[in-house]
Amino acid sequence: MNIRPPCPPSHQIARQDEALLDRLERAAFDYFLQEVNFQNGLVADTSRDNSPVSIAVVGFALSAYPVAVERGWLKRADAIALTLAALRFFCDSDQSGSPTATGFKGFYFHFLDQRTGARVWISELSMIDTALLIAGALSASIFFSAATSAEIELRERVEFLYRRIDWRWAQDGYDTIRQGWKPECGFLHYGWEGYSEAILLYVLAMGSPTYAIQGDCYKAWTATYQWENLYHHDYLYAGPLFLHHFSHAWIDFRDIRDSFMGEKRSDYFENSRRAVYIQREYAQRNPHEFAGYDEKCWGLSACDGPSNAHPNAPYEARRLYGYAARGVPFGPDDGTIAPPSVLASLPFAPEIVLGTVRSMLERYPEILSADRLASSFNPTLCDAGGRAWVSAGHFGLDQGIVLMMVENHRTERIWQLMRACPYIRDGLHRAGFRGGWLPHPPVQGGV
Repeated sequence: MNIRPPCPPSHQIARQDEALLDRLERAAFDYFLQEVNFQNGLVADTSRDNSPVSIAVVGFALSAYPVAVERGWLKRADAIALTLAALRFFCDSDQSGSPTATGFKGFYFHFLDQRTGARVWISELSMIDTALLIAGALSASIFFSAATSAEIELRERVEFLYRRIDWRWAQDGYDTIRQGWKPECGFLHYGWEGYSEAILLYVLAMGSPTYAIQGDCYKAWTATYQWENLYHHDYLYAGPLFLHHFSHAWIDFRDIRDSFMGEKRSDYFENSRRAVYIQREYAQRNPHEFAGYDEKCWGLSACDGPSNAHPNAPYEARRLYGYAARGVPFGPDDGTIAPPSVLASLPFAPEIVLGTVRSMLERYPEILSADRLASSFNPTLCDAGGRAWVSAGHFGLDQGIVLMMVENHRTERIWQLMRACPYIRDGLHRAGFRGGWLPHPPVQGGV
């Protein structure tokens, strides 16, 4: 006769959860030390051989170093050295905009060679990835506030990088910001439209002391939003989970509202909470009948995935997408789940996230290596031993968002740093945010 063991006391559950979070957060941080070029501070996009640098991953690293200092994982002097190496590189890098440059107009190409810093993969000059890089730099400048020569230089270089970005140029005469630019063809033919992680981009662009975009640009962006009712939840639609995470890694959106969210009597934090529940409901319904999906196994986001060349692909004509931005409920969906996106949802819905993470680790232990979550796994595709397909290596964006969101849940450390950033506050004010922790905007012109 099988007897279910009694539930452990609540304080024991809390200790178990803290121990698990310690392991996962520390392993996520170690990615940056393992994949950084100590000479120039550039961090590889993935742990796979010959991976280029992702400028967004560098941004996550710059925010990770202060967390590591606070937790005793990294000496302050070492964190300053790593941060300065990256800042010096970007300050002095080739900004000519040539096909082999590092950037143009203060922006940077999405992918760079880790040794030389030159553009690779014919990648675009990326506005959003530059914003993620600068957000990381700003958080470092707030944390490293001492009057030493090294920390003074650090803050001055962050100020230089931020002031150099020509956000107005990135509009290219349009109401919204363009998504990218290439020296071969100019601006890409689409802008940042529809709700996404670009809210951070717009806040930084509006907070600029040199090239700030105007308020109408932000309103033009919110005018492209798609408000939905899904599974009895009213929310601002964005299919992949990471779109509901990235800006929240730096900005505490609890109880602050722009005019759009004010009209909806919601806020962006609450919106992300609803997105998490919608993800779980989608997995419970499992419309495509994929293996593994249920209330304790969910999480569709931008991630690596199997392709149709996989030897265990099902015989029916079911497309596999490789690396793709999978989303709920309109797809794409091929049975691939992104565990980091679940753990990064911790601040929004801890009551369901921790249980889901534990369940996935118990059912699919192959998704964890060296205490680090894989980018993705697909339980519908199993090998002869019954192990689910698992993405090879690790991705810096996954580890960065895990570290920052777990830390925000535990201590609110990154949120607290960025609350003290005047550029973030100015950008939020100019975008029309009010309430909550955000102080009243300064009176213009006096009495």
